[in-house]
Amino acid sequence: MNFGVPHTELMPGARNAVATCLGVRAGERVVLIADEATRAVAASVAAALREREARCTGLLLEEFGPRPMTVAPAEVLDALEVADVGMLCMTPQPGELAARMAIVRVVERRQIRYAHMVGVTPQIMQQGMRADYRMVDRLSEKLRERMLRAKTLTVKTEAGTEFAAHFDRGLDWVKTSGLINPRYWSNLPAGEVFTTPATVDGTFVCDATAGDHFNGKYGDLQSTPLLLTIKGARLVDVACERKDLQQEFWDYCHTDENSDRVGELAFGTNLGLTEMIGVLLQDEKFPGVHLAFGDPYGSQTHADWKSATHVDVLTRQCDVWIDDDQVIEKGRYQLEHLGLA
Repeated sequence: MNFGVPHTELMPGARNAVATCLGVRAGERVVLIADEATRAVAASVAAALREREARCTGLLLEEFGPRPMTVAPAEVLDALEVADVGMLCMTPQPGELAARMAIVRVVERRQIRYAHMVGVTPQIMQQGMRADYRMVDRLSEKLRERMLRAKTLTVKTEAGTEFAAHFDRGLDWVKTSGLINPRYWSNLPAGEVFTTPATVDGTFVCDATAGDHFNGKYGDLQSTPLLLTIKGARLVDVACERKDLQQEFWDYCHTDENSDRVGELAFGTNLGLTEMIGVLLQDEKFPGVHLAFGDPYGSQTHADWKSATHVDVLTRQCDVWIDDDQVIEKGRYQLEHLGLA
């Protein structure tokens, strides 16, 4: 598949993805999966792969059936079965999570290096994908080490977020810092450290973006935030001025018995970001803490439960304490508290 002519302004981010994040080597077999909406990004990534002298197979999702895709195309899964590296660049549509999870299952079973770029845009390629991922990795590793022995995480914002989380020492903290290895695939742009929390209690005000298809449908929620009440790591109430959004979010989080459960608590660690742009893929990497309801990525955190859904919720300008030590103030890391100043 020829995705078209690469864009000069996207090439630095594309090279960062291919060379720094994935470490693609000459002769490696790379499967690049994209859709019509991400052709410009895919064309630039393909050019970066050619520079590395990789053997690239390009697949356009629309060639294998209508969107939204309810199942992963067999051609995509077959290609990943013989790949050394995989990349997925696409704009998500409602109902496609199961198909994306099927792709990830092949990646995890085969343990290939894999970049999950769902929601990627040219803007993201020029911002989050230009980050210094080695510095992101150092910050992420420091946080992971700290959280492995932490008892409590407290998060507050001026908008009304206030919750406390506690953790199960039997569950792992996972670092997805952009330096991708066969054990852990990663979103790109990257910059997260996450786990499945044991308990979360309090209020979360989603005044930024929400995940899955909510981001594309409703955009930035700063003017109409979701007020989420959480008890024992379960969503017990949703309030919003937009009643259609309120009901749709509540229904989504009650798709199955674990859709209302906090499956992920994550730090955003991409120090290259200076503002939120209203696109979840990048905004969830912004310095702060966010949650997700639904599937806990148990293959990575070792949580022993599952869900057919997963929806992130983001808040702005976090103040964050690990036990009694404030490590983030108004969305800025206190690097000296983490030994990085």
